[in-house]
Amino acid sequence: MTMNGHGHHTVNIGNSNNNPNDDDDQTNVFHPSSSSADGDNNSNHREDDDEELVDPDDPFDITHTKNASHDTLRRWRQAALVLNASRRFRYTLDLKKEEEKEQKKHLIRAHAQVIRAALLFRLAGERELVISTAVSPPTPAGDYDIGLEQLVSMSKDQNTSAFQQYGGASQKHFIRGLSNLIKSNPDKGISGDDADLLKRKNAFGTNTYPRKKGRSFWRFLWEAWQDLTLIILIIAAVVSLVLGIKTEGLAEGWYDGGSIAFAVLLVIVVTAVSDYRQSLQFQNLNSEKQNIQLEVIRGGRTIKMSIFDIVVGDVVPLKIGDQVPADGVLITGHSLSIDESSMTGESKIVHKDHKSPFLMSGCKVADGVGVMLVTGVGINTEWGLLMASISEDNGEETPLQVRLNGVATFIGVVGLSVAVLVLAVLLGRYFSGHTKDVDGKVEFVAGKTSASNVVDAVIKIFTIAVTIVVVAVPEGLPLAVTLTLAYSMRKMMADKALVRRLSACETMGSATTICSDKTGTLTLNQMTVVEAYVGSTKVNPPDDSSKLNPKALSLINEGIAQNTTGNVFVPKDGGETEVSGSPTEKAILSWALKLGMNFDVTRSNSKVLHVFPFNSEKKRGGVALKLGGSEVHIHWKGAAEIVLGACTQYLDSDGQLQSIEEKKAFFRQSIDDMAARSLRCVAIAYRSYELDRVPSSEQDLDQWSLPEHELVLLAIVGIKDPCRPGVKDAVKLCSDAGVKVRMVTGDNLQTAKAIALECGILASSEEAVEPTIIEGKKFRELSEKEREDCAKKITVMGRSSPNDKLLLVQALRKGGEVVAVTGDGTNDAPALHEGVVLMYSRRIVVAVECKKPGECQKFTAINTIPDADIGLSMGIQGTEVAKESSDIIILDDNFASVVKVVRWGRSVYANIQKFIQFQLTVNVAALVINVVAAITSGDVPLNAVQLLWVNLIMDTLGALALATEPPTDSLMRRSPVGRREPLITNIMWRNLIVQAVYQITVLLVLNFHGESILPKQDTRADSFQVKNTLIFNAFVLCQLFNEFNARKPEEMNVFRGVTKNKLFMGIVGATFILQIIIIEFLGKFTSTVRLDWKLWLASLVIGFVRLINSSELSFDNNGSWSANESCILSLWSFFASQDLCMLHFTTLPLSLNSFCKHILASLWPLAIVGKFIPVPKTPLARYFKKPLRRLRRSRSRAA
Repeated sequence: MTMNGHGHHTVNIGNSNNNPNDDDDQTNVFHPSSSSADGDNNSNHREDDDEELVDPDDPFDITHTKNASHDTLRRWRQAALVLNASRRFRYTLDLKKEEEKEQKKHLIRAHAQVIRAALLFRLAGERELVISTAVSPPTPAGDYDIGLEQLVSMSKDQNTSAFQQYGGASQKHFIRGLSNLIKSNPDKGISGDDADLLKRKNAFGTNTYPRKKGRSFWRFLWEAWQDLTLIILIIAAVVSLVLGIKTEGLAEGWYDGGSIAFAVLLVIVVTAVSDYRQSLQFQNLNSEKQNIQLEVIRGGRTIKMSIFDIVVGDVVPLKIGDQVPADGVLITGHSLSIDESSMTGESKIVHKDHKSPFLMSGCKVADGVGVMLVTGVGINTEWGLLMASISEDNGEETPLQVRLNGVATFIGVVGLSVAVLVLAVLLGRYFSGHTKDVDGKVEFVAGKTSASNVVDAVIKIFTIAVTIVVVAVPEGLPLAVTLTLAYSMRKMMADKALVRRLSACETMGSATTICSDKTGTLTLNQMTVVEAYVGSTKVNPPDDSSKLNPKALSLINEGIAQNTTGNVFVPKDGGETEVSGSPTEKAILSWALKLGMNFDVTRSNSKVLHVFPFNSEKKRGGVALKLGGSEVHIHWKGAAEIVLGACTQYLDSDGQLQSIEEKKAFFRQSIDDMAARSLRCVAIAYRSYELDRVPSSEQDLDQWSLPEHELVLLAIVGIKDPCRPGVKDAVKLCSDAGVKVRMVTGDNLQTAKAIALECGILASSEEAVEPTIIEGKKFRELSEKEREDCAKKITVMGRSSPNDKLLLVQALRKGGEVVAVTGDGTNDAPALHEGVVLMYSRRIVVAVECKKPGECQKFTAINTIPDADIGLSMGIQGTEVAKESSDIIILDDNFASVVKVVRWGRSVYANIQKFIQFQLTVNVAALVINVVAAITSGDVPLNAVQLLWVNLIMDTLGALALATEPPTDSLMRRSPVGRREPLITNIMWRNLIVQAVYQITVLLVLNFHGESILPKQDTRADSFQVKNTLIFNAFVLCQLFNEFNARKPEEMNVFRGVTKNKLFMGIVGATFILQIIIIEFLGKFTSTVRLDWKLWLASLVIGFVRLINSSELSFDNNGSWSANESCILSLWSFFASQDLCMLHFTTLPLSLNSFCKHILASLWPLAIVGKFIPVPKTPLARYFKKPLRRLRRSRSRAA
């Protein structure tokens, strides 16, 4: 507790910035220790649910990376087996830069605090010594009467004396004087024509700041070089090149070393191009995130524009949740409180008035309303300096990325072990004389083999081992997440969803419930008044002013014109009147205009004394007006039944006051009738007040609570906001996908019920009983245990406050739900009242101001999107506070777009699983084939260049092909992906094992018996080369067909929708063409020979049988293949002939014909088994994890 400048106590409440993961650790993860008090009886139950627990000994087991501590993030990085750290960790949070950024922020914030301290010290001294400080008069510069330096100095130093020097004795004169210097108008703003804007930008700058350029392509190329194994291969290639030229001459000796070097360079270039494209996509998305739209008054008209277009002299309205777009001074404000923690680092709300009029760019409006005059923009503000001095770090590891690093590390360790084993075996066989060349001669004879030959052989063996490491360590596996997310984020923009945090894409795939707002999300947010009661009379049509008493009409117009945050602009040329503000405000203002209200004249007839901005707790807002003489009117507007409850009288059709008691039942019934027709009901009321009871001092007036009882009811209006087209289908799609949609709204429960029925959230009126539909107040009053039980049953919550929404989300999450929540920010900025304890969520800053301990006054908390797994903010109606704290911004405020986000979230997870299955199959097959061949024969069928080509297909090209698969409708017919579900499912294990066994079997048979199976060649060396070439060719084609298989791990027809993914088709086609070029024209580089059409056909058969596992093919009695029509059409695009699907083997050599038929005959049962082998429901990973965790637990207990 500290003392502020007014002698009040300030209590800061909130989550500590020093340990950002505390909230995550305590609320998002169930810790076994938390229930240790229950004794051993619960231990068995906990062991049954081990898969839901975070393993503290596993650095890669992180449920939420967004709020994880730096120690946790550093731990998994250190545990990962990485060949190229600069590439692997490129898109993760740069911990070193983050620390440097915090230091820079601390310095700039310290500067701001020093200025503030100096200002307070000077003001205190002036009050004590009654000294007037002289300020130099403004110096004209160009077209303006004040220069840039003086203006910036006044704003940055918050120099009140300089500000007062420009005006008279009142705040209005201060503003008027300053606005005259910069040729602006406090009421109408600047003219805004092109010439005026150009002059202002030249004189005072633009509202932009220099941004550091992104990485160039050359930087990505350099980072791709940093792979340790590629560096070793380059060195080996250079040595091999030198030895080859020395022993065989330049004409023939450069092939071995040159081919390896070329293959490495190809890998590097392709990798750099892929990474550079991803980087450009992220840069484009970042520019979208920074382009804030806000309202500005120019020429008396309220218009919406980009924050980058703000100039000095602009007049900007501010409301709860807005970001202050530039430095400026307050023109008018009511209960305006600013959260300056982004600049000062202090979790304290600062009240703004004429004594403290300066507003700093980048801060957030915590409470109240106001209007500011812009005095500093861009780099001439503290915020601009801060943004220019720190680089925009988009790094953010996602849970899936961390888990894939764990998978990659495990595979890498296995691969490294295999490579060491292969190296040891090959070296041992070579130096023991067991390695023979293609002619059957021993390669090494002690004392006879030359040193150059020995070195050359050792380099080749070492190169093979290193290349196995390149293939075995799947560097591209974690980066496939980034590739998928970059692709998904770009496509989601087209679906009206802007992703701010990468992890949200993944988490949306696991969402089990969506807590949605009503207004603007489920409805169109196009409001019109369609029903009105003035007094006890229904006005039909609602805009027929002839039926209204003049007194009632005058009071209604007065209340609507003054008690609003909207505005009315009437063009001088007689054009159409423009109404601005929130949809509700626009609807009521439009209704008043139709009744004959003159907005400007009505506002000029009274003076605003005090404003109580609309509050989501009280569901109403009010204003105190001083009329001519000593008459004071206090107007209220808000939720109909709440305002009605505060009324004791109403104005009848003759303009006479009547007691409301006899008519209260009529008014309540009218409200219920309108609500049942899905109308939003708003009541307008007022009361007279004595001027001498209004606080006279400005400080007391700011603390004054407007009287809210003994009101006179003026009118009740019903506002229609139609449901969005297609929202019912979107809700049904969610239901079919296992995602429960819940409506949480501040509207009347009957209105919420009607909209829920219309949208399909409620199936029938019979469902609309408690607790399926419930008021926020009732839910709030339940105990914590009762809330958890009740939350699962709630479908609609009406009259809810932001804290009710927060309580609901917390209860659902405790029940195991993964919750997505929409919020617009205005309804998510609750006010604190005396005696209310706030349940805080993420990014909350709370301050309670007390005159003395125990007597706390109302103050405001910035409570952004509630503590959900995924925060969704609205792009049109959402405030900047909501957008900044959200994970995804729904650009069109449409619930259908939320459903599309769920679809994309599931697609991200599915695409990663496809790539995992594809890559692991290649890994297992390549490793086993090379290890078995090395141990048994002392040679490997796949050399270094060939393995690098396979690695390129498997890594970069495979990721591009599979990670960019568009989402399918079938994704929304599945259950949500469990957040703790194993990455490799039982179905994937089945497919992987079947496919790997097939490849290993066929290729090893070829390796050991290929020379006898294949047609005889002229020499043994030729037969050896043909055999190895066929193995290499068949292996590559297996991977091409494997990509088709991986597209649909669970479906029989793997070709469905393949032509829609042009990138996939292009990559597969290009890879096939390149493979032909490599075999037929680049044999010198890859140590291969040309194959005739029969061997090409055999390679295709081997690869295609590989595909049979996922297609609907059959083998007829005549020894030919038959296929369904879709398979034939799909294959046509690759092989340009339908004859391949009706292939007869009579044209092949007898031995090869027998071999192919043997493959088909023996593996056809495998093809059937491939898709029809039943898999257990319990993930295989659980069987392995449980013993490990029990072992760890027993060790920890013993310790």
